Amino acid sequence: MPGLQKRISIEEFLGQYRSLPVIDVRSPGEFNYGHIPGAVNIPLFDDQQRAKVGTIYKQEGNINAVIAGFDLAAPEMSSKLKTALDVAVNGSLLVHCWRGGMRSEAMAWLFSMGGISAQILEGGYKSYRNYILDDLARARNYVLLGGLTGSGKTHILRNISSTGTQVTDLEGLACHKGSAFGALGQPPQPSSEQFANLLFSDLQDKKSQDLTWLEDESKNIGTVFMPDGFYNQIRNSPVIALMMSIDTRLPRLLEEYTSFPKEKIKESILKISKRLGGDRAGVAMEAVEKGDFTTAIRITLEYYDKAYLYGLSKRKQGQVFYLETDTDDIEVNAEKVIKAASAL
Repeated sequence: MPGLQKRISIEEFLGQYRSLPVIDVRSPGEFNYGHIPGAVNIPLFDDQQRAKVGTIYKQEGNINAVIAGFDLAAPEMSSKLKTALDVAVNGSLLVHCWRGGMRSEAMAWLFSMGGISAQILEGGYKSYRNYILDDLARARNYVLLGGLTGSGKTHILRNISSTGTQVTDLEGLACHKGSAFGALGQPPQPSSEQFANLLFSDLQDKKSQDLTWLEDESKNIGTVFMPDGFYNQIRNSPVIALMMSIDTRLPRLLEEYTSFPKEKIKESILKISKRLGGDRAGVAMEAVEKGDFTTAIRITLEYYDKAYLYGLSKRKQGQVFYLETDTDDIEVNAEKVIKAASAL
């Protein structure tokens, strides 16, 4: 017996997408660039087929494009239905394409022939994107943990998170540690589009009225750029900036980065060679080659410290709270940071 098909709003969709499987019927290329976290890709067309149908639509019109689409997709319809049957929960699925048009309608019909209740997202993935970008731009109760490079900010935030306090790991979502060396040891970065999708999903698990900790970041984390509305919100949030001497920070940085191949470290130095200055960059590169990582780290820290402190000086008056510490102990510094935040 055929299943049901109906269209639902983005609000109805978001009310169910954590409990029902989401089927993204766009092409693999579209899906890989950006998709709803947790969605399963059952494409109506592969990338080449989609391009072919698009060309026919432009040159010959809608009817010929539809006919060509059926010819291309028909041989694999049974396997697509079998996949949907395996994925469905209690015979139900959520379905979307780019705009909620012919692709999602065709696939919802196919799924319904297998007895699946298929709900189509009105407006498709585009409506989801519009919704999440608006949501990410709204005010939340953020506080930022800032500090000089090598202060252990990520570890401090993990410690804070272990107490049950809300923390969003921006660098974890971006698969990058933020500096020119931030890609070392990290998986490939998501697109900026997918980063926003992941960020929205993360924040949905948090209470917007409660405090959420974030690390103070620039607009981009590696190749990932934050959504404008979200970045504007965090730029106007209070910053607790952990101030720590280079000597205190050195052991952690030596432990974290000296395990990587020298060539990878030198490639990272080259990325900021103009900002370091040719002579200083050359000395740092030579130091790495000799295994003198302490000298190389000191040179790069001098640049990063100067740049970060300058950036803090441009924040609104009273927005930045400087917190001095003479230890690299994560638990001690986490306690200091939490105490400072309670006084905000």
